[in-house]
Amino acid sequence: MQFPESWLRSYCNPSLTTQELSHLLTMSGMEVEEARAVAPPFTGVVVAEILEAQPHPNADKLRVCQVNVGGSQPLQIVCGAPNARAGIRVPLATVGAVLPPGADGKPFKIGVGKLRGVESSGMLCSARELGLSDEHGGLLELAADAPVGQDIREHLQLDDTLFTLKLTPNLGHCLSVYGIAREVAALTGAPLQQPKIAPVAVQHQDRLPVQVQATDLCGRFAGRIVRGVNARATTPEWMVQRLARCGQRSVSALVDISNYVMFELGRPSHMFDLAKIDGGLVVRWAHEGEQLELLNGNTVALDGKVGVIADARRVESLAGIMGGAYTAVSDDTQDIYIEAAFWWPEAVMGRARRYNFSTDAGHRFERGVDAQHIAEHIEYITALVLQICGGQVGPLDDQSLQLPERPAVKLRVARAAKVIGLPLSAAEVEGVLQRLGLAFEALPDGVYSVTPPSWRFDLQIEEDLIEEVIRVLGYERLPATPPLAPVVARVGSEARLGVHALRHAVAARDYFETINFSFVEERWERELAGNETPIRLHNPIASQLSVMRTSLMGSLVQVLRHNLARKAPRVRVFEIGRVFLRDSAAQTGPVGVQGVTQPLRLAGLAWGGAEQLQWGQRERAVDFYDVKGDLEALFAPRTLRFEPAQHPALHPGRCARVFLGDQDIGVLGELHPRWRQAYELPAAPGAPVLFELALDAVLAGQLPQGQPVPRQQAVQRDLALIVGEAVSHEALMQAIQGAGEVLVRSAKLFDVFKPAQATAELKAGERSLAVRLELRDDDATLTDERIEQAVAAVVRQLGEKLGARLRG
Repeated sequence: MQFPESWLRSYCNPSLTTQELSHLLTMSGMEVEEARAVAPPFTGVVVAEILEAQPHPNADKLRVCQVNVGGSQPLQIVCGAPNARAGIRVPLATVGAVLPPGADGKPFKIGVGKLRGVESSGMLCSARELGLSDEHGGLLELAADAPVGQDIREHLQLDDTLFTLKLTPNLGHCLSVYGIAREVAALTGAPLQQPKIAPVAVQHQDRLPVQVQATDLCGRFAGRIVRGVNARATTPEWMVQRLARCGQRSVSALVDISNYVMFELGRPSHMFDLAKIDGGLVVRWAHEGEQLELLNGNTVALDGKVGVIADARRVESLAGIMGGAYTAVSDDTQDIYIEAAFWWPEAVMGRARRYNFSTDAGHRFERGVDAQHIAEHIEYITALVLQICGGQVGPLDDQSLQLPERPAVKLRVARAAKVIGLPLSAAEVEGVLQRLGLAFEALPDGVYSVTPPSWRFDLQIEEDLIEEVIRVLGYERLPATPPLAPVVARVGSEARLGVHALRHAVAARDYFETINFSFVEERWERELAGNETPIRLHNPIASQLSVMRTSLMGSLVQVLRHNLARKAPRVRVFEIGRVFLRDSAAQTGPVGVQGVTQPLRLAGLAWGGAEQLQWGQRERAVDFYDVKGDLEALFAPRTLRFEPAQHPALHPGRCARVFLGDQDIGVLGELHPRWRQAYELPAAPGAPVLFELALDAVLAGQLPQGQPVPRQQAVQRDLALIVGEAVSHEALMQAIQGAGEVLVRSAKLFDVFKPAQATAELKAGERSLAVRLELRDDDATLTDERIEQAVAAVVRQLGEKLGARLRG
């Protein structure tokens, strides 16, 4: 919200300096993001009238002007501006004037000079030369009645400050100059000047039929016809100036009036060209398949979740957001329909973002606009139309259908004092409520029943009122009291790894942490998570981020794309975050929502070289087994088990479920070739490898158990086994463990052999696996007989389970 200080002070003028006013606004919750002067400092510039402009005798592009500045004799000024002509009034920097610094950073002082042999006693100025704007196409033309000789700073009110406020969503009532003035009056006690609004005289009885079909969209609708307006009328300079200092350019008189009242009183309104309305107006929800061309030139497709104003033939306006191009006022408009309404915030919220734009009107209606003073504001708009554009006014139609209720909120003085940490009296609380214009009733035991006014949509619970109390009294009154509550450390289980320790552990494996939004593109959920019914957002922050994620993989793939677009040669990233799954058993709680579970996950992605480029080893791309090794190292000394699996995002032949004991904790695999192509990922040096694990399983650590140094020496035996190609390493290890031999302490696969062609020993579809067994008895020395019995038991188990046989 941007506005000039002078406009604010016209409604409430406290005895504060600009800096003090800025501090007051910030400390009351209306943060002043910027306070800057309307114009840079300069002196000696006055209003001048060009009496005569003759061509320069020695230069085609220059003119010799005779200029009146209110003295007895006109001044001679040489000027090169293309619009320098007799009869206009422009700024003149007189001899001795100091203009704003130029490109060299030094102030520019005006003296008497000669241009091509003709003397010039000053300089006629453009807006750019005065530092008012970047316009440099010619002289700054002033109003025809500008007083000649008056200081230009006084004439244009340049000794002013532009405030830019950074308002939180609960301060919708401060999105106008009058709304901010109302707050300043409550904070300082300075008198508030009420806007002067009087009903205009009705001159005809023409009405436009309006039918409100959706009261959950529009609670109140008002409007009137004004005939015979002059749409080509010039907007008064004072209105243009105020709009410009609010960051709004002048469009036309009718549009400027609507914008002006919105900035002044916080009342968005719309003016229709009456001749283009077919029949009457209908306020309703849009129908599927309808389209509307907006004032900004965009054509949007509508559905049943968007409110509209329509006539008998077409949709004319996007309710509470933007008008349509067809019924927009133009220079040829003669009759208008002035409309103002109360649109429910829930019916407007997020609709503009669906179409990738935002409007000042939508911004206000989303936060709540006063529904009680619509008629008065239309009277004010009508008075401005008559003053600037003329016309004949019709009667005001006002339909009040369903206005927001204002339930009373109880405020306990004792509770407020406890929450604020400041002694409070009932008189102080009453004073705050009176200054804020809140209706209240005193109840016994220091309790007040407060009814919020029509413009305050943020006062709903007791804590809201407590905030108002300390905000008005001033945060400076809060004592600097140190906390008195005992601080007791929460001792976690030694067996459970902390989240920060996990981050360090994953980072030690050469991964970088990323943080992504929990809301993602619907495409990611459908393609990478196989989720056709994601949880949709009613009010997404961006149109593409419209659903809640059930997997972290889509976010990591997007991070990879972001890095590849910036020529990253190697990407290894991870994220710890929540996913959102439908679960009918989930109940609403302090950190839960009914029907939705929100488990934490650890996910990672690796792409590019397996190691950083170096001379000591050959470069190769990261693969499935590199990331598998990272997970095994992360879980050590716990042992993971991997089983072939299918996942929508991963390569069907290079994907595995990850098990910790018998618990399925996640998935690991290469990105599917289909999605590598769909997401425009390069074919070289290889496919990205992703994993996603349940965070609870990762954090559930295992305390180390001390073991004595073995007193007996271990014995190793190597077995060469012939098995089918379908036998996996996991099946081999499980079969060895299933033999039940206590002497076998470990088994390791150290060689795999498959001949190019089948042999008498190794038939087609078979291969040779070499396994090293470690045997040990901690209490006695192993004998050959016991060793052979143990090895024979393992071989027998392998034969029964896997069909394995010893290689000759």
